[in-house]
Amino acid sequence: MNTEWLILGPAALYMMSMTLTPGPNNIMLTASGANFGFRRTLPHMWGILGGCFLLFAGIALGLGVLFENYPAIQHALRWLGSGYLLFLAWKIASAPPPNLSVQEHSIPLTFWQAAAFQFANPKAWVMGLALMAGFLPESGPPVFNALVLAGFAEMVALPCIALWAAFGSAIGERIKTAAAWRAFNITMGILTAACVVLILR
Repeated sequence: MNTEWLILGPAALYMMSMTLTPGPNNIMLTASGANFGFRRTLPHMWGILGGCFLLFAGIALGLGVLFENYPAIQHALRWLGSGYLLFLAWKIASAPPPNLSVQEHSIPLTFWQAAAFQFANPKAWVMGLALMAGFLPESGPPVFNALVLAGFAEMVALPCIALWAAFGSAIGERIKTAAAWRAFNITMGILTAACVVLILR
């Protein structure tokens, strides 16, 4: 292997530091894990990984330059992402306790919904831009390098975001009353809505 790929060690540490810290994805995974359990949250998790893989590879192959040349596209995505995040925050905050029959009408985020959200997630953009600027090898096929680094980054991210879903699932097992569930869901909804500040600043 090219010695430039020794940079994967520091890249792994970078991804761990970014994906273990709070952000829109991890807050929503915690809420989903609590309300739906770890297994039903898996499509949400895989959607985050798939969306970030495409975003990171796209940044390495010129998507970042496209946004620099056409800031209106980024501006539009920022507002669309903010609106969608507020919608998700409302769904989380208004979700009934899982033990109520009405809960069967509520479903966790799908793979495609989670994947699409990454393109409007400011933390995902920051991660992707820094990852590709700091750790992408300069020699070798650009497409191959971008795919390998993006894939490696998501392998590192998987156990990190899984911890948040598992944390939410553990919380869900300990909440026993409808009032406590409503308080938890409202809190998670407020935290999710607060992430809009990161998008619009």
